[in-house]
Amino acid sequence: MLQSETTLTPPAEVEAAGQHTNARVLAQSASRWPDRPLLLLDGERLSYAQMLAEAERYAAALLAQGAGPGTRIGILGPNSVEYVKLLYAAGMIGACAITLNARFKEADLVYALDHAEAGFLFIGGQAKSFMDFRAMLVRIYPELQGWDGKAPLSLAAAPHLRRLFNFGDPDETVWPDEAAFLAAATPTHLDQARRLRDEIPSQSDALIIYSSGTTAHPKACILSHRNLSQIGMSFARRFRLGPEDVVYNPMPFFHMSSMLPMAACRAAGAMQICTGHFKPQEALRQMQDERATFAYVSFPTIVGGILNDPGFAEADLSSVRLLHCVGPADLLRRYSESLPGVRFVNAYGLTEGSGVPVWSDPWDPADDPFTHSGKAFDGLEIAAFDPETDRRLPPDTRGELRLRGFCRFSGYLKDEAATAQVLRADGWLCTGDLGYVDAGGIVTYDGRLKDMLKIGGENVAALEIESYLCTHPDIELAQVIAVPDGHLFEVAAAYVELRPGARLTAAEVVDYCLGRIASYKVPRYVRFVTEWPMSTTKIQKFRLSREFAAEEYFDIKQMMAKRRAVCAAG
Repeated sequence: MLQSETTLTPPAEVEAAGQHTNARVLAQSASRWPDRPLLLLDGERLSYAQMLAEAERYAAALLAQGAGPGTRIGILGPNSVEYVKLLYAAGMIGACAITLNARFKEADLVYALDHAEAGFLFIGGQAKSFMDFRAMLVRIYPELQGWDGKAPLSLAAAPHLRRLFNFGDPDETVWPDEAAFLAAATPTHLDQARRLRDEIPSQSDALIIYSSGTTAHPKACILSHRNLSQIGMSFARRFRLGPEDVVYNPMPFFHMSSMLPMAACRAAGAMQICTGHFKPQEALRQMQDERATFAYVSFPTIVGGILNDPGFAEADLSSVRLLHCVGPADLLRRYSESLPGVRFVNAYGLTEGSGVPVWSDPWDPADDPFTHSGKAFDGLEIAAFDPETDRRLPPDTRGELRLRGFCRFSGYLKDEAATAQVLRADGWLCTGDLGYVDAGGIVTYDGRLKDMLKIGGENVAALEIESYLCTHPDIELAQVIAVPDGHLFEVAAAYVELRPGARLTAAEVVDYCLGRIASYKVPRYVRFVTEWPMSTTKIQKFRLSREFAAEEYFDIKQMMAKRRAVCAAG
């Protein structure tokens, strides 16, 4: 049953975890499992004891460079071992890490660095062939063109930025690199870092994550160490993680899909496999060779890449007991058929809720991971509300999903109005998502509150049409958007990705819907894609074109009339 509205008590070990910062959890785990591998990233392997020692070195260097409690440290780069060291080091001294989206365009980067008042910025040159961050910074901050790496920074568009470092760039000869960063530290700084590690309160800010969206600028979500420690411990409890577990996770570090399993692994002594650039063949090899137990692969674009790789049939994935992916039920069932013996886990979450606070329970037979998102972690409460009246709805009634408990983020940086809209005085976090919560607390996600189509006066969830389209054996993935219509106000337009080797026409996609879903829900436009506009790991629907030519329009009435004529004649 759902917990009462007045009593939200996390399990004792989750509550205890909330008293610690990320660095203190790392230190505790290093004491318990010093030689246990914590991280494997593109061939570099570090144990818990090694990561703690490296984090202390980095923390001492930060102090020597002038950072301290409250300093905001921007990190812009691909997944790397240095990135993880910086995360732990920042938390150790009470600084806050700004995990900048590596796919940010120049305008978003300028905004984020100024908005967050970043005092330090670390960029990574490890993925220079994919993204040259140094060149980007020179374009947006012309003062850097002739910077010798030694003179004090003075950037008109980033007045708070005092230190800039470029790690892992083989072509760098001027801007300070990792060696220059570490050189300033002394034993005194190291002692200070260790002392601060034990003094920083768990309520202090750990991360600032800029969430993408359709607004003019991304919103800056603030998460505390307490948020991360408690959500990580809850994850470890739900999935019974221990030191013997190996979690494969190719998600980017600037996203909670990576921060959450990282928090769970350090709480449980487990190992996490990460990468700077996802390659299906390499993923299969690592999961096989490292005997991965949890494939945290999350999204159809990644799962499909693994299952469709030529080496999948020969790969030994017998060690994998759990696989996480979200998507339409029929698509997940199709994936499951390719991985017999692996338990799928579904989820629901948002950055404002500390990442993912709702998960299916693989040991609960009533919690169907293909159709349900699962249950909130112990100590949290979730319910559906009428978004207009704020009235809590009965079980199995569709409404806005709202959360209460330790997962609530601290708020949006410098945006009290937006924070007040989502963090209510009665403790609820308004998610902006639609769904159902049954009497047993099992959640069924039903799309975004604003991801709705208004077709002829009927409210239609895009997810409903997407889910049906994905039942077609030749369709890998579908996304539905609203397109203006002179008669129905809006109609559905479907963007479709086909399975490898499949052949399908737009007319056949529409015909598959006729007579099987309500006629007003049938897409009037269909386009095929091979690549999606992405922000981190999510498809950015707002970047899908809503401009369609008249000849692309499918007249459903005419198609139905022809079908009836054929049936009558035959």
